[in-house]
Amino acid sequence: MEIFSNINNTYLNEITKKHSLDLKINKKPKYPCFEFKDEALQFSFTDKIFLKLDFLKGTINYRLQRAHHEKHLKKAIGKNKEPQLILDGTAGLLSDTLILLSLGHKVIACEQSKYIYLLISDAVRRAENQLGFLENLILVNQNSIDVYLEKENVDIVYLDPLFPQDKKQLKRSKSIYALRDILNLEKIVINDDKLFMKFNELKPKKIILKRPLKSEIIYNTPNYQVKGKSTRFDIYI
Repeated sequence: MEIFSNINNTYLNEITKKHSLDLKINKKPKYPCFEFKDEALQFSFTDKIFLKLDFLKGTINYRLQRAHHEKHLKKAIGKNKEPQLILDGTAGLLSDTLILLSLGHKVIACEQSKYIYLLISDAVRRAENQLGFLENLILVNQNSIDVYLEKENVDIVYLDPLFPQDKKQLKRSKSIYALRDILNLEKIVINDDKLFMKFNELKPKKIILKRPLKSEIIYNTPNYQVKGKSTRFDIYI
């Protein structure tokens, strides 16, 4: 994959070398590709359709400003005397990870897509001076099962698989649509059932599985549930 930019700097050279990307300076983009514009990395499908993350504005920043109102997520985590070490096995665009961090917890966020990992890493880079809780984030481009097996003190495994979505939902959630397209480009097939069952076999202290509110329970019966307006958390302990 190529990165097109009108400037060259240490940051671009570091990520292209580390992730085996091809940096193109002052060249016309060939889509799909990465572009570096206004000091930010974006994934461009065309010159008008692209995915760029910004944790300092938009919907995610609004949620961060109201993090203590995330009562269902807080209830799913439970009351604890100490901050929890949470392994987010499906980091995606990092939305829920950021809320967990803002609530005072430590998070290991796992994203197996290299392209998505680069986008969220870049968004973290741009936000870390203003969002102090990001110092409690460990972001890895790795399979979450492998990461869990390397760690000893994980308190909670958090799983937020991509929900099945119809066309109307996809239009309202363009970033999720783009995420799915990126996974297809990388030929990454995610088996959420297999991921959950594998974690379940490993018997962590607690698994929180986020699901659409009205979806069937397709795994073994959870110990309890926390229900919101459109989603629910199935908790396994």
